[in-house]
Amino acid sequence: MGIFVVGPIETNCYVYISEGECLVVDPGNSGQAIFEHLPEGVSVKYIVATHGHGDHVGGVKALREATGAKYAIHAADAELARHAGEPSEQGRSYDDNAPDPDLTLAEGDVIEVGSATFTVMEAPGHTPGGIVLLGGGTAEHMCFVGDTLFQGSCGRTDLAGGDSEQLKATLARIKREVPPETNLMCGHGEITTMEDELRNNPYLV
Repeated sequence: MGIFVVGPIETNCYVYISEGECLVVDPGNSGQAIFEHLPEGVSVKYIVATHGHGDHVGGVKALREATGAKYAIHAADAELARHAGEPSEQGRSYDDNAPDPDLTLAEGDVIEVGSATFTVMEAPGHTPGGIVLLGGGTAEHMCFVGDTLFQGSCGRTDLAGGDSEQLKATLARIKREVPPETNLMCGHGEITTMEDELRNNPYLV
């Protein structure tokens, strides 16, 4: 797995490679540059957005054009992602509007990349269509959580579509269902573990 930190608010874009196939999660900016820094001979199979905010999808268009990969997002956030290149509520814009998704993701869908699997958990709250990707196979003990959960914190709910009660329910579910030994790949900041967050994160008490 590799990490590219992209865009003006330092979004973590993750690259997971298994058996020559590649999953790119949250290319928020610099899609062409991400492509140029991938290992030679790797085939990008999927580009997945954990949610539709511009800082997580602004690089999708360029990356998809460079790789031919399938772009996937939850249907509830697809329209939000289509405006990534336009000024957001905070006045920021990113490389490009995201294109229409090649496929939309929903609870229980499984993405296969080489010998790894990633199961979709719907995780509304930060946005209506937020998702979490829980790894299996050779990606066991990995979870891409986007902006739902951070080291010591959680996603904001004061932007359009945010819902604090939904986020509370999502965090309670993550607390129940994600094993303590899981590494959490957050949308910003440091990678953490579920064990550490259960011990230290006030939003998981």
